[in-house]
Amino acid sequence: MNARTVLGAAAGIVGGAVLGNRLLKGRASEYENPLPGVERTYRWRGIEVSYTVAGDPNDPDMLLCHSIHAGASSHEFEPILELLAENYHVIAVDLPGFGQSERPPLVYSPTLYAEFLRDFARDVTDEPIVVASSLTGSFVVDAADEADFEHLVLICPTDETSTERPWLRTLIRTPIVGTTLFNLLASKPSMRYFFDRDGYYDADRIDEAEVEYAWRSAHQPGARYAPASFASGTLDPDFDLQTELAALETPATLVWGRDAELIPLRQGRNLADAGDLDLVVIDYSTLLPHAEHPEKFVEYLTAELPRAER
Repeated sequence: MNARTVLGAAAGIVGGAVLGNRLLKGRASEYENPLPGVERTYRWRGIEVSYTVAGDPNDPDMLLCHSIHAGASSHEFEPILELLAENYHVIAVDLPGFGQSERPPLVYSPTLYAEFLRDFARDVTDEPIVVASSLTGSFVVDAADEADFEHLVLICPTDETSTERPWLRTLIRTPIVGTTLFNLLASKPSMRYFFDRDGYYDADRIDEAEVEYAWRSAHQPGARYAPASFASGTLDPDFDLQTELAALETPATLVWGRDAELIPLRQGRNLADAGDLDLVVIDYSTLLPHAEHPEKFVEYLTAELPRAER
């Protein structure tokens, strides 16, 4: 094979990748906030951050902070938002780099998210109960040192997702190769595989609208930048979560899916023992017990936070 043939083949591959990326972007262009409530924006360090408010402003504030993955957004809390809004003033935020919020090409870090949560809670909420999922739970614990949080509800929190590989973050951030690679990682089959393997105990409970929304979220402009840090392990905090929870002054409750494998229940028991925390275990669920069993989750949550009952 001569050089001209090789170059021609390479150009064809690149051209195909560019065309495919453009087609995917076009198919995912319709992307609106599906959460019930009032959508608002908060400007933080030049970034327009989107959040949804529901419930009576006179009720206790509850801040909902979604987990981190390729298609992450506050849509994660759609099954429980209206239930919570019966007794709480609910604020569901799309973290910078995700959902309806802007996604600038920053090098996203755990410190950035902890600082954002600290500032957002101070400016938008009043001593909120904070519900945070998975890795975001660590960001909230970090922010709690200097924030006025009433209570933390941490759903399968973790401080370690993968081995740190900065080169992978750099690769995913590249214009053509990175976009193509990310589109493969964030395909609909990949999204459904994630929900099936780690999100839900019962695959029949997976809402196709949730998969569709996650896929559209992952194909918005700039969508790969924050997940690039997540996939490379560079969003993992540099502290030990067990140690931090043991020193935490803010009251906290852990919630775990009994059948979680990626972040197994034994980790929840270890964290609860170290921090002398309450641990709520929900049967027949994995990493998203609040999405798979919304009524049960809200019932347990209300029992843990009796001051919020009418």
